Amino acid sequence: MESGTEAAPKGKGKGTVYITEERCKGCQFCVVFCPTDALSMAGRLNAKGYPLPDLTSPEDCNGCDLCGLYCPDFAIYGVRFKKAKKKD
Repeated sequence: MESGTEAAPKGKGKGTVYITEERCKGCQFCVVFCPTDALSMAGRLNAKGYPLPDLTSPEDCNGCDLCGLYCPDFAIYGVRFKKAKKKD
């Protein structure tokens, strides 16, 4: 695993995204293809000066990983939260 900075997830929805900031080139594919509009370009820059996406609506994220599938630099990926099993 590569050492680097991953944005801390915000956990309010059904899932979240992780961003490896130094890989991101600001192409915005993740924002454009997010089916729930949970991502936006927040104005932050990485060390190379590229704009970074941000999970601005964590309650809308379902962890589908479409952002990761469309990212040409493998800088972002989505994960779904595990549901707690109910004991009967």
